[in-house]
Amino acid sequence: MGQTIAQKIFAAHLRDEPFPGTYVLDLDRVLCHEITTPVAIADLEWRGKDRVFDPSKIKAVIDHVTPAKDTKTAIQGKILREWAQRHDIPDFFDIGQNGVCHALFPEKGFIRPGYTVIMGDSHTCTHGAFGAFAAGVGTTDLEVGILKGVCAFRKPQSILVNITGTLPEHVYSKDVILHIIHKLGVNGATDHVLEFRGPVVDAMSMDARMTLTNMAIEAGGTCGICLPDQVTVDYLWPFISEEYASKEAALADFRKWHSDADAEYAKVLDIDVSQLEPQVTYDYKPDCVKTARQMAGTPVNQVYIGTCTNGRLEDLRQAADILKGHKLAPNVRGILSPGTPKIFREAMEEGILATFMDAGFCITNPTCGACLGMSNGVLAPDEACAATSNRNFQGRMGQGGMVYLMSPATAAATGIKGTVTDPRDL
Repeated sequence: MGQTIAQKIFAAHLRDEPFPGTYVLDLDRVLCHEITTPVAIADLEWRGKDRVFDPSKIKAVIDHVTPAKDTKTAIQGKILREWAQRHDIPDFFDIGQNGVCHALFPEKGFIRPGYTVIMGDSHTCTHGAFGAFAAGVGTTDLEVGILKGVCAFRKPQSILVNITGTLPEHVYSKDVILHIIHKLGVNGATDHVLEFRGPVVDAMSMDARMTLTNMAIEAGGTCGICLPDQVTVDYLWPFISEEYASKEAALADFRKWHSDADAEYAKVLDIDVSQLEPQVTYDYKPDCVKTARQMAGTPVNQVYIGTCTNGRLEDLRQAADILKGHKLAPNVRGILSPGTPKIFREAMEEGILATFMDAGFCITNPTCGACLGMSNGVLAPDEACAATSNRNFQGRMGQGGMVYLMSPATAAATGIKGTVTDPRDL
């Protein structure tokens, strides 16, 4: 019987099987940020185990509240900063060099096909876009990963999501994943790997694929994953060019991770996107999804474009195309947070930031702050935000606030009109 890509990665990294169906895997990357890692650091210190398994395989960043907004967040940053210095961790990204973790780490070439990756952050599944098994974990698993370079997982079962057709104008990967979550439900992929395949995925950029895999967790998935291909090779080539004689050689090597034709799946979901419309959430779950036209006229107070879901250059271009020549509605404030300093610089050089500013947006440094209601765009009670983020749980962006999830293009159109708007209707 053939294997899925997840099963192949598990087999290649298996350290031990302490219980039937439980696999201890060697880790290629342990990613850290200042919100969840300080707790693990403090506990390791308390246990007298203040060590790291391999400084070169640990990547750390201050990204959730940056710069610090108060004493508590300053202390969190200080703990991570001093820990990275103490253990000579070379890839630590502090203020000025930092960006949103799930945009920054791929951009630096840290994620490769076939890798095993963990982080104390639920959206670690983003990195599966590269053909890696990447999962968010709790504090105990993170501690073990930092100390020993291993993590335990249950036997992987996969759901194949086969995406066919042609994306209509102004319909993007964010709309696709919202539609998939609506189909599966928030628990539909619990303890499963969502394997995204099909001609639509093949045609997507790495930016778009990372949007798909980023939100696998919103359907309960342990990981979202794409098969590595020429698009993956082209993205990674600046980092792997010395390892392979040619791009063709890299592609041939990456194909070893492809799922076998006779691999078994727990479920197969076929999605034809040819008639898909821009999608928008309502209520307080990410599977509560309607079309933008069904939500038309719903007022918003704020538009937020950024986050680990849609803060990459391609996302900013899509929003800027809609915003060009327009102003935000008088009742709407707009906030743009590019995902990394590189994205910020490239957007500035392309004139994208000027387009946002001309429309009335505030441009902030790269940060996760507003997405989880910690800084840089928290909502007041009874306010609503059109957001390109990934979660709309009650209180997510501020107590009593409402979050409508949508693509950058739909968010831009909504900001212009002041109410939820299908970008095709502008």
